[in-house]
Amino acid sequence: MNTLLERAAARLFPGTPGHHGVLPPLLILLTFVTGMVDAVSYLGLDHVFVANMTGNVVFLGFALAGDRELSASASVLAAGAFFAGALAGGRIAPRVAEPVRLFALLVAAHAVLVAAALAADLADATKHVLIVLLALGMGAQNAVVRKLAVPDITTTVLTLTLTGMAADRPGPATVRRLLSVTAMFTGALAGGLLQLDHGTAAALAPALLLLTAVALAAATAPLSGQGVTS
Repeated sequence: MNTLLERAAARLFPGTPGHHGVLPPLLILLTFVTGMVDAVSYLGLDHVFVANMTGNVVFLGFALAGDRELSASASVLAAGAFFAGALAGGRIAPRVAEPVRLFALLVAAHAVLVAAALAADLADATKHVLIVLLALGMGAQNAVVRKLAVPDITTTVLTLTLTGMAADRPGPATVRRLLSVTAMFTGALAGGLLQLDHGTAAALAPALLLLTAVALAAATAPLSGQGVTS
């Protein structure tokens, strides 16, 4: 498994073998999960994003302007929970010297939060409970991805990714960016289909399985010897 991930990473970053270890393909999988989870939150939880905070800030403005299809409280709740998750992730990061182990730890925490959201949905909890749990997980995910600073794979934001695809000459970075966009799109498509046809639990279940698989792959990967970037 790790050998396959390392080969995929080498293709994504030719010329720098082993520099990012197994992380690049795992980050692509997280980008797919982001699309799934944001499909759940937007389509099933009061038209709010739990990963795309730019969208939430805009939605908050629209809601305060009087758009009745949007919820100002849901946007504020998602942004606050995301902030709390990122804050927690940022405080944990300096305590874990090895990047892959830090990644495994925070992705595992994200998986636990998605599992809690899945259980909350099955227990008919309010939408606000799910928003908090999912946004906390996405905040933690963003904190570790920011610390790792793997080029062109942010897992949640595509604006600069698309800009780079258009503005820069084609090369290895173009492949990484294209994979990120494709992963987000296909994740949103899959999550949207599951959410609309089968409900929130059906859409969160595969996201939980993928997060668990990513955390396990990272936890069993060989150490890279690199420290976490500050």
